[in-house]
Amino acid sequence: MIPTGEMILRLAVSVLLGAAVGYERERDKQPAGLRTHMILVLGACLAMILSINIGAEHGSDPARLAAQVIAGIGFLGAGAILRMGFNVKGLTTAATLWTMAVVGMAVGYGYYLISVVATALMLIILVVVNIIEHRYIRTTILRRITIEGRGGPGQIHNIRKVINHLAENVINFSVQRNIKGDRVRVQVMAEVDRGEKMENLVETLSNIEGVRSIKID
Repeated sequence: MIPTGEMILRLAVSVLLGAAVGYERERDKQPAGLRTHMILVLGACLAMILSINIGAEHGSDPARLAAQVIAGIGFLGAGAILRMGFNVKGLTTAATLWTMAVVGMAVGYGYYLISVVATALMLIILVVVNIIEHRYIRTTILRRITIEGRGGPGQIHNIRKVINHLAENVINFSVQRNIKGDRVRVQVMAEVDRGEKMENLVETLSNIEGVRSIKID
């Protein structure tokens, strides 16, 4: 049986570790932030404490309740995953929720050092590796671009030239043309850099004579 004082200590440590990761997610404007992570780790820690004490008192397997916690966290993590157009957002936050639940269970079992190390490594991944990824590794996002405007001579060629120059990879390029109204509608599926190239793409397309509207999903 875990003494009451030790239980309180473990709960307090779990809340602090959850706050460390939750603060980073909150700062990054993620759907699961500071309070969610703190409560999650606290609950997982409490579940582990109960597993140990109930197992010691009744002679049952202490891993049974812990196993249910790990399975249940999957549903909470799924709620943090959002589909935005053709892209998925929130996978990292879902992973932090699951991992922090395991950290909370580790604290509940009394593994203080390994829990702190795991939290520190997670913060390094979320902060330091994120900076390296955005600075040195090109990150692209799949976009559907719709351009509508007047279908003058060379219009489609000009649009294609701009997209081929500024997009990382053009997956699909389709054209609809209204001959009577002299209107053209171009739909492009392309991978575009998350940074300045997206802004440059919109600006350059807007400067093409005859372009009336640009929509990016």
